[in-house]
Amino acid sequence: MLLLNFAHPLTPAHLTAITNILHQPTAEVRDIGVKLDTAQPFTEQVGGLIDQINLSPTEWQTTPLLINLPSLNYAAALLLAELHGRMGHWPAILRLRPVAGSTPPQFEVAEIINLQFIRDAARLER
Repeated sequence: MLLLNFAHPLTPAHLTAITNILHQPTAEVRDIGVKLDTAQPFTEQVGGLIDQINLSPTEWQTTPLLINLPSLNYAAALLLAELHGRMGHWPAILRLRPVAGSTPPQFEVAEIINLQFIRDAARLER
């Protein structure tokens, strides 16, 4: 599993939780810094972030990926659209949540959401 991290750094505890949920280890974590210029169109900037990952078309379609989305909603939406175009399906995403009462604020893995499963289930319900 290749974890593409477009958000804050993940801790060893996060990676252990992910391994426990998926029942497989994360082979690699790639941290992709998201610093977007709000005065410029986001489409090209997000495409540039994806280009930094350096996967071939075959790797995009065959590598098991988990995505930790950036917190900026516009960037996350564009990123998902770009990933879907390259992968041919929706990726799984990581959801973190605040740890109650933690000082300073800390986050834990809440769940892994399989967007393709959600999409497919929505099509069956219609």
